[in-house]
Amino acid sequence: MADNKAKKKTALLPPSQRHLVTRFGYGVDATLAADVRRAGGAQAWFEQQLTRPGAFPDAAADETRRWWPDLDRGPMELWKRQVQEIRGGWQVMEDYGRWLLVRRIRTRRPVLEKMTEFWEGMLHVPVSGDAQFTWRVDYGDTIRKHALGRFDQMLAATTTHPAMLIFLSAAQSTKRAPNENLGRELMELHTLGAGNYDEDDVKASARILTGYHVDMWETWKASYVKEDHWTGTVKVRGFTHKNRKGDGREVTREYLRYLAHHPQTAQHIAERLATKFVRDDPPKALVNRLAKVYLKNDTAIVPVLRALVASKEFRSSAGKKLRDPSEDVVATYRALGVRIDKPSKDDSGVYAMLWQASGLGLSPHAWPRPDGTPVRNDIWASPSRALGSMGMHWSMAGGWWPTVDLHYRKPSDWVPAKKPIRFADLVDEVSRDLLHRPATKGLVTTASLATGCKSKEKIDREHGLYQWGFARLLAAVLDSPDHMAC
Repeated sequence: MADNKAKKKTALLPPSQRHLVTRFGYGVDATLAADVRRAGGAQAWFEQQLTRPGAFPDAAADETRRWWPDLDRGPMELWKRQVQEIRGGWQVMEDYGRWLLVRRIRTRRPVLEKMTEFWEGMLHVPVSGDAQFTWRVDYGDTIRKHALGRFDQMLAATTTHPAMLIFLSAAQSTKRAPNENLGRELMELHTLGAGNYDEDDVKASARILTGYHVDMWETWKASYVKEDHWTGTVKVRGFTHKNRKGDGREVTREYLRYLAHHPQTAQHIAERLATKFVRDDPPKALVNRLAKVYLKNDTAIVPVLRALVASKEFRSSAGKKLRDPSEDVVATYRALGVRIDKPSKDDSGVYAMLWQASGLGLSPHAWPRPDGTPVRNDIWASPSRALGSMGMHWSMAGGWWPTVDLHYRKPSDWVPAKKPIRFADLVDEVSRDLLHRPATKGLVTTASLATGCKSKEKIDREHGLYQWGFARLLAAVLDSPDHMAC
């Protein structure tokens, strides 16, 4: 394999295509690059990812769900198992985080994964919680179903979902004492944005949402209790309803539809999308354009993503977003080509993967506050995060930890068996393989400093770099801005 590589360099996607695929994926590997070429380029690939994700068979990712049977147990069964001390809810939620990480590593549908992750972060229900864990996997599945659909439909499905009702104290909110948590966060975090409502709006919003019920600590069954719904005229911003019936589900649907179609919701969503996928300070003109597309298309998400990717602001944003902890973990496994087996022991690598993300600052959807996983760089740009990432890169570059049920590639994948390779050329080949881009002069210099090898030095399988120092080269590449950012 290495000899073949020595004769012909790894083929790369053009920089603009690499940018699109990297920003809406988890790192370019050979399978993804082949998918892009097969589709006819990154734009065509992106369009297929948006509209025909089924065109990319994803059995390798799908099969991982069966590794963790608790993910498909119902709420009552999960609760019984916790009460009987068979398996705690926190353990089930750890399984959920591991499944998400492995799925992101294996998937051939990264745009769907990326958008599912985005919406789970915005319409946030933390995985920690001794009550909402019972419904949390179903909540994630619900968002996945709507992630490339229409926001008004997703908002209706998530606001009244048992996991959200439990987390924001609306599962037992009644007309006698409407709880305001969900009514407030619905406007501030999920739709209109902070500062765009007042306390009267919060009270009315909470009243509209009364009647939804979850039988907590018993069956965990979700229902609607008409006797608990507050009746009487309600007014939130420009939304007014006489709300005369005990069954408030229709007024709730109309209210959520109003919020989803509100221009301030369009701005709120457009700004978060542009912050996540373009840069931390997205131009107001871009946000306005995306908001306009969102409203014109009846809250459909796909047209907004098309407009975002087509913008000059997106095209000029390559390398300006720092990978968050989970993205760094996933991208590192993909870059190194680590093969992952079904966990067979308590210390299997897929278990350690969650600890690796936690060690960098956050495991999937573990952010404890209602405002969800941050999408800005500055949250993740601390010295401790940088040191944590470097430690993870170093450990994995050497294949030292984690190891159980994982398979790392060897230096022989890069160093030819028969003919020595010049060090600078070796760095270039490793860069093409791990980063899907040629090595810059700066990277060659960094690699030289890290390994002690000179640019023109010949490397063969008897060389010290191959024998014991190859991890230094791989870690130098993984520690570079070209891997830490996307």
